[in-house]
Amino acid sequence: MLIVMDHRATPEEIERVVETIGEMGYGAQPIPGRQRTAVGLVGNDGRVESARLEGLPGVREVIRVSKPYKQVSREWRDEDTLVDVGNGTVLGGREVVLMAGPCAVEGRDQILQIAAQVRDAGASVLRGGAFKPRTSPYSFQGLGEKGLELLALAREETGLAVVTEAVDSESVALVAEYADIVQIGARNMQNYPLLKRAGRAGKPVLLKRGMSATINELLLAAEYLLSAGNPNVILCERGVRSFDTQTRNLLDLTAVPLVKSLTHLPIVADPSHGTGVRTKVTPMARAAVAAGADGLVVEVHPDPPTALSDGAQSLYPEQFAELVAQCGPIAEAIGRSLASAVQRTT
Repeated sequence: MLIVMDHRATPEEIERVVETIGEMGYGAQPIPGRQRTAVGLVGNDGRVESARLEGLPGVREVIRVSKPYKQVSREWRDEDTLVDVGNGTVLGGREVVLMAGPCAVEGRDQILQIAAQVRDAGASVLRGGAFKPRTSPYSFQGLGEKGLELLALAREETGLAVVTEAVDSESVALVAEYADIVQIGARNMQNYPLLKRAGRAGKPVLLKRGMSATINELLLAAEYLLSAGNPNVILCERGVRSFDTQTRNLLDLTAVPLVKSLTHLPIVADPSHGTGVRTKVTPMARAAVAAGADGLVVEVHPDPPTALSDGAQSLYPEQFAELVAQCGPIAEAIGRSLASAVQRTT
């Protein structure tokens, strides 16, 4: 339920609404807007007497939120959420943010080299896995905390923000200590204890869509994060499982405009996992920008054939530079531009 205040409502009238909701046994969350403030009622069990709220001074109207997800929906907040990731880069605004780097951190030289290369090409955020949940238990599982330390070093040397995955509730605090954005991977989209813990981590969260998840399930997973107190959530379309074996996944770009119509949260696209094929990454990146994605997550490796993880879908640095060059004019054609950390940090 959303209590919309009149644009002339005083702070005392808003506080009265918050106190009344508390007296009724529910939580209240003020939502300041450009023209007026709304107050969200959290924990509605269907027994709320709206008349008690409608009669309070300064209340313009009471709206029942019809979606199963509440705080995530545009009914709750119509204005787009802007997520600041710490190095001057903001997701959800006019700029399209590029997140790039290797699937896994493999060593000091590798991560420092690729961080400098993707930054110079136009990336604002460095992606790289320190913990790697793999389908096979015998595959490379990542460097753990050492990998996090190397990502932090790369941030110091390049000015890039860092996004990396937390694979369980226990690793969230450690990842949050080193990273600017905590990633929740596709396999963990519905790991609810992990979502609750990430929601309390105090860092923006990149939430990837599960391999077989519906849009409603993705948004309900995001609701866990917001309900735990974290408004800085970035959604990610990374492809869903299909019956065709020509590509790794089916990159569902319909999800981009659909999600943007349903939620105020930003959404990025991952054409690397969405296709799993190096030659298909750039075409789908172009399509994602045209569809309105707020950013791209792209795997880039100095030498993909030797990569310890996902080499087949990783771009060479020069291919990433070409991707950036091709996506820039597309962003401009729809009234946007590509973000760049280089101008802000050097």
